[in-house]
Amino acid sequence: MSERKRVQQAFHRGALDYDQHTPVQQRVVERLLGVLQEHPLQPYLQLLDIGCGTGRLLELLAHKLPQAQLTGLDLAPNMLQQARERLDDQITLVQGDAEQLPFADQTFDLVVSSSTFQWLAQLDACFGEVARVLKPGGRFVFSLFGQGTLGELQLSWRTALADRQRNDTVRQQDGTHRFHTAEQVTAALAAAGFNNRRTWGEQEKVWYPDVPQLLQAVKRIGAGTARPPAGGGLGWRRVLHVMAAVYRERFGTADGVPATYQVIYGEGTR
Repeated sequence: MSERKRVQQAFHRGALDYDQHTPVQQRVVERLLGVLQEHPLQPYLQLLDIGCGTGRLLELLAHKLPQAQLTGLDLAPNMLQQARERLDDQITLVQGDAEQLPFADQTFDLVVSSSTFQWLAQLDACFGEVARVLKPGGRFVFSLFGQGTLGELQLSWRTALADRQRNDTVRQQDGTHRFHTAEQVTAALAAAGFNNRRTWGEQEKVWYPDVPQLLQAVKRIGAGTARPPAGGGLGWRRVLHVMAAVYRERFGTADGVPATYQVIYGEGTR
């Protein structure tokens, strides 16, 4: 199965209760709205939200810009269904791929995206598509999770897999996602030809009662970051047990176990 198809299916399955398991994503939406309002929003009449999910950012933008034509794009049908139940019928929702936007050149004044681009293997194609559909002078504002996100989980997986290799000499890769670096994000903006570029990072943290609940939360947001190494069976259960023990020992406190997100924000003009 392709990575794009796997991501689509994961978010399709997790759409119904997505908002209940995404405290960081909800905070990032609010922060992104603040960034958008650093400049007047009134000139924007045609807006696109890439990876609109359940429609929270579109909902907020609709209140700020009641006269604008808003469009949301997402790869997962169930996400769009949840967005349709939340949003006014005047907002257009489209199923589509961020790397092949189904819109004509120079369609939008503003393109936004929140917590989506980390699931794309390559940013250059997507940012190039954003530049294509933006009008001259149009603005691009986005956030994504960058390198270091879920670092506690990645380190715990690597430690557990190293323990397995010592015991049975089976070479395994951890099941964690590889996040883009800030340098890769900056380079992709430049390659797409954006002007007035800037990127910056902020850290968000969520606490869970224990490791199993953390893994369930990560899985239910569609991230796929908690998927097991290949093999399964008793070997997989041992790796899971060791990983959880490492996580608790190294990162656990009286408040539970943390999950850290490194959020990269960026913007540019066409």
